[in-house]
Parts: sequence; structure tokens; C-alpha cells
Amino acid sequence: MTLPIEEGAVERAEGALLWSPSPAFARDSRLAAFMTWLRETRALDFADYDALWRWSVDDLETFWDALRAYFDVRFDTPPRTVLERRVMPGAQWFPGATLNYVRQVFRHAGTGDARQRPAIRHAGEAQPLADISWDALEAQVASLAHALRGMGVGQGDRVVGYLPNIPATVVAFLATASLGAIWSGCAPDMGQVAVIDRFRQIEPKVLIAIEGYRYGGKAHDRAAVVADLVAALPSLTDVVRVGAGGGIHPAHPNHPSPDPAHRTDRPTPPLPAGDGRVRWHDWDATLAQGVAQGVTLTPTPVPFDHPLWIVYSSGTTGMPKPIVHGHGGIVLEQLKLLAFHADIGPDDVYHWYSSSGWIMWNAQVGGLLAGATIALYDGNPGWPDASVLWRFADAARVTIFGAGAAFFTGNMKAGIVPAEVADLSRVRAIGSTGSPLPAEAYAWIHRAIRDDLWIAPISGGTDFAGAFVAGCPLLPVHAGEMQCRCLGARVEAFDDAGQPVIDQVGELVCTEPMPSMPLFLWGDADGKRYRDSYFDMWPNVWRHGDWIRITSRGGAIIYGRSDATINRHGIRMGTSELYRVVEELPEVLDSLVVDLEYLGRESYMPLFVVLRDGHTLDDALRATLCARIRAALSSRHVPNEIVQVPAVPRTLSGKKMEVPIKKLLLGHARDKIANRDAMANPESLDWYFAYADRFADRAETPEMR
Repeated sequence: MTLPIEEGAVERAEGALLWSPSPAFARDSRLAAFMTWLRETRALDFADYDALWRWSVDDLETFWDALRAYFDVRFDTPPRTVLERRVMPGAQWFPGATLNYVRQVFRHAGTGDARQRPAIRHAGEAQPLADISWDALEAQVASLAHALRGMGVGQGDRVVGYLPNIPATVVAFLATASLGAIWSGCAPDMGQVAVIDRFRQIEPKVLIAIEGYRYGGKAHDRAAVVADLVAALPSLTDVVRVGAGGGIHPAHPNHPSPDPAHRTDRPTPPLPAGDGRVRWHDWDATLAQGVAQGVTLTPTPVPFDHPLWIVYSSGTTGMPKPIVHGHGGIVLEQLKLLAFHADIGPDDVYHWYSSSGWIMWNAQVGGLLAGATIALYDGNPGWPDASVLWRFADAARVTIFGAGAAFFTGNMKAGIVPAEVADLSRVRAIGSTGSPLPAEAYAWIHRAIRDDLWIAPISGGTDFAGAFVAGCPLLPVHAGEMQCRCLGARVEAFDDAGQPVIDQVGELVCTEPMPSMPLFLWGDADGKRYRDSYFDMWPNVWRHGDWIRITSRGGAIIYGRSDATINRHGIRMGTSELYRVVEELPEVLDSLVVDLEYLGRESYMPLFVVLRDGHTLDDALRATLCARIRAALSSRHVPNEIVQVPAVPRTLSGKKMEVPIKKLLLGHARDKIANRDAMANPESLDWYFAYADRFADRAETPEMR
């Protein structure tokens, strides 16, 4: 497979040796402790990480059961076996076992004074830094769970959140999951159409929604959007309204009231009267009632594969796919990833800057499973300046700091020196994901923060709520390269013949099942959409849609998407929802969009539009298109340029040929990108060939880098 990368780029991506763990760092890591435990309790001795990894993917049953035992994951009823069917899709993990994700979380609450340790540390544009103790968090979760039960919520019901990255969102998720109900969330910066497209598919019973938030120094009123959501979701019976202050509940002594100066400007109006179909509830009043009654938290035991949450694909080939993950699989995957590959434990303060609609929000909440304090920041990472997250890390005493790769490259290009604006001496590891972190960003982190930092990017996905490649506290760090394939994940780079290759770029695949892989896609009764999404190229092999190179030393380099998914600044999005918005305009007859992000370069996304006769793409129409996209979807969906074209290339079955056009613009051989005989309009390619020539001439200009 040929990639459009300039001569020498791969070598520079590998880069030099940047960091090696000291003997003490490696010895004191949680992964080393696990290896010692395996030797002492299971008579399993491994010389190095590679040997451990190979055992973990060869003997799946023994590995995952050892992981469960090591973390003392407690089943209310035991399983019949570890893995009943070792196939993909359809693997059945720990059949017969029951547990609850929330019970595993609150095992860390402790007793006595230990319950006053911070579980959540949070701040944002609308909220000064504050802590919520384990005791207080459990009280809030118990109160909301009690209220949801009173609304008739039970096992299998869907509760959805239209909430930002605030403690209330964590409380809402945990309360929902404790009942065996299913959580799903969208961030309030998502457009109304995008939210409805997601929530309407799963028919939620309860909506928990914020009426306003602050971002970029501005108050954003969402009351009208919430009303539209209620109208568009006929399955709703109840709505819990979170006030503009973010639901910081003052009834508990460890819940400081928000400083009025930091609240949004609009006063909280009375609750809507309702129309007889939907009952409205106030968040603060609901939680205060439970705290006053002293309700306790009793998580409901559910089967290992009972749905925990529903997250969404980017929507490349239609409506966003509602992906269902189970309680047990997520418990095991998060414990493995956070404790072994990020070395997170009870003494850590774990921050990963994320929208509540990104899978990294779910991963950060998983820090509670490891007993860590999770540090949430709600706001624009560039306001009032690009150093705000570094100052937050200082104030919150963060030890593990993560963000999308675009955050680090943006800081690097802006000339930010974090060590000059904040005391980051407590930070011992930097994580990155969302898109490839380029080699020069590794070097910048060491130069601008501290040269002894462990840099541990990960790459995985929403699809299985985990990571395929990640960090390892036992291994050295090379610039531009992730350290290892994750334990329990048999990841390979496949060539076009479906054979694993080393030191060559290929398709990222996983050839063995993992517990956190989707249980199913909501509404996909026969499983066809699931199979078509992940097993379309090779039967029984998960194809992830990334280009990857596995190095001879066991590391991995991700080169970007191999399919049509858009990856804008670390947030993956689909094309189909953008098409719906664009093609609603009467002037637009057809459209096509591709994302050209690869090898650490920032996303460059051109939108091609076919206009109806008599219309020309002028500045006014460009502005209208951008405004419509921004309002209906998000600012991230707005393209870098809009180009009028005579036609959109289509297959004989009528599908837009996104991947061939993407490959063309990334420099692939023109005779290899498409079979003209399989096209409905092969002559349309000629225009794109000419455009590709012009595009190549621009590709090295500053605005395209």
C-alpha cells in the first residue's frame, strides 16, 4: 500500500529514542506489579512486555480471567466459563456472570475519612475549581437513581443526556447505570439535527438536559433546543432540567455553590408546565430531595453483557450507528487500559480534555474504576488564551494529562511553553489520541514541559470503547511511535492480501475478540449492519479503518483513516449527516466531502457541491452553506473550502465514491483508485484528476500544511 508522504517522512516519524523508563519507574508501575502477581500466583513468568502481550492474545481466556482476578472484579453470580464462543462477531464473555459497573466504581469510596477524598475535581469558564468527595458523589448518584426509579426507569430503559463536561453528567451516567438502565449522551455544542438523529433511534424514556452553558467567554442558551428535542422524541416521559449553573448541588457540605459571577447571565425560569405527555423536574430539587431522605445506593446486578451505554459512530454510511457496550466488557477494558497502559491508580489526578460527546469522556470517567480523582474542565481550551488547560492542570494538581493531538500541535505552532505558565512538576505522563501525534510534537512536549515526561499516546475508537495501541511503562518512547499493542488485543497490519506485515503500512485489524467490542448496534435486529461495518473486508476479522505500521520493535504508527470517516481536530464525524444538511439547500443538487488528515497533518476538508442549473457558487452561497452546517451540526463540520463541481462520482449502485476521491487527493495512482467499469458516471473522474493536479501544487503551501 502506498501512502502520500514525502520522502523521509516515515523515518522522521519514527524519530530518535526520546525517553526510557528508569529502573524505579518500571519497577513501581502497575503493569510490573501485575507481572509479579502472575509469577507468584499463576506460575507465569514473562521476560518482557512482548512475551506478556503474546501470551495475552494467544491464551485469551486465561489472560482476561487473570485480569478479573487481579482487580478483584466481583460477580454477584459466577460465570459458567470465561469465553464460550471465540468468534467475531458473537463472542460470549463470562456467560452467566452478573455485576454492575457502578458497584465496581464505588468500591473505591472507602470508609470513614477516606470517603472525603476527592472523586471529581472540576472547573470551567462557568465554575471555579472545586472538589466533590467520594461520599458526596455517592450521595448524588443515589439521589438521582432514586428519582429515576420513581419516574419508572428500570433495566433496559434509555436515559439520555444533553450535557457538557460537568459533574452532573458523571452523576447522571452513574445513576442510570446503577439501575441497569442504558445511558447515552450528546454534548450541547452539537447541532439540533445531529442530536435528534442519534437520540431518536434509541427511543429514550428520560432526557436530562442543560438549558445553557458558557464556551469561549459567551453564554449559550439551549432552552429552545431542549424544547425541540422534547418535541422530536415522542418516547420521552420525563425531562430533568439542569440549570445554567451546571447542576452543582449545594445541599451537601462538599458541594460548594457556584460563584454567581461565574454563572450564565440568564436567570433560571420556571419549569415548563408540560403538555400531559412529559413531566418536568428540576435537577437541584431532585437531588436535594434524595439527600434529605438519606437514600442509599444499591446497584442492580445485571448480566456481564447487559448494555451499559450507547455511543455513536460518525455516520459515514448513513445515520450514525448506535453502538451498544456492556457492563462487564467496559469494566475489564477500562481497568486494563488505565492501570496497565496509563499507570493510573488511587494516587493520581487524571485529566483528559474532552467533550462529553467524545468516547474519551467515557474513558475519563473510567478513572474512577481505578480509584483516581478525575479532573473535568468545561470550556474552550483556547479561551481566554491557549494556556488555560495548563493552568488548570497546575491548580487541579493533575498527574496524568491527556488531550487530542490537535491540542498539542496547536500549542506547538502557537509557541506556547507550558512550563513557563504553570507548575507542571506533578505531571508524570502525557496522553494523546484522536489523530496521529507527529514526531515534532513529541519533541516539543519534552522541550516545552519537561524532558523526563512519559509520552503515551493511544489509538482505539468509539466502536469498542478502548485502545488497540497505547503506552507501556516498561518500554522506551520513540518519536511519533506508540509504544505497544495493548494486552488482549491481537492487532495486525494487513496487506491487500489479508496477510500481517511488519514495518509496512497496512490496514489496522484485530483478529481475536475483546470483551468491550459492541454487543450489537441498536435497531440492527439481524446483525447485518454490524457485520457490514467491521467485517466487510475479511470474514471474522475486525477492520478498524486506520492505516497502521507495526514496527519491528513492537511499536505502532497510525497514519490516519483508510475509509471515508472525517477526523476533524481529533473528533471523528461522518459524511452522511453533513450531506443531509448541505443538500437541503434548494441550490444544491449533490455533494461530496473528504477529509485529508494523515501522518499528523491537520485535517483539510474540501466540500464539493453540484449546483442546480442557473446557480453559481459565490461568496453569499458559501456563507450560507457554512452557517447552515455550523448551526445544524457543529463548527467542526465546516469545510476548509467549498468547490463547485460538475458531478459527484458514483458507483453503479449509486454510492458516492468518497474513498476513491480521497485516495486521489492523497496521491494514490490514478489507475488504482477506481474501476471505471463499476461507475455510473466514469467521465466525472476527469474533472477530479485536473483538480488533483492543482491541489498537489498547493499541498505544500503554509495553509495546507
